[in-house]
Amino acid sequence: MTGPRRTSPSRAASTPAIAGIGERVAARRIDLQLTQQSLAELAGVSRSSVQAVEYGAGSVKLELVVAITSVLGLNLEVSPR
Repeated sequence: MTGPRRTSPSRAASTPAIAGIGERVAARRIDLQLTQQSLAELAGVSRSSVQAVEYGAGSVKLELVVAITSVLGLNLEVSPR
């Protein structure tokens, strides 16, 4: 079985900020040596949801992003610009 790897997005992220979240999620997942499937199982979401977050799809529910980032030990913060 192969280890975790970064896959190429099939389309561009909807915004640079969303792309940044996806890049951080993917990097952290790989650092923790998790596959998209294993992360999905730990977060209680589908693999396609993990993939959508990593690719920066703008249509992912916020609760799924929070579940995924929580498992990865990442904080989502909103702050003034």
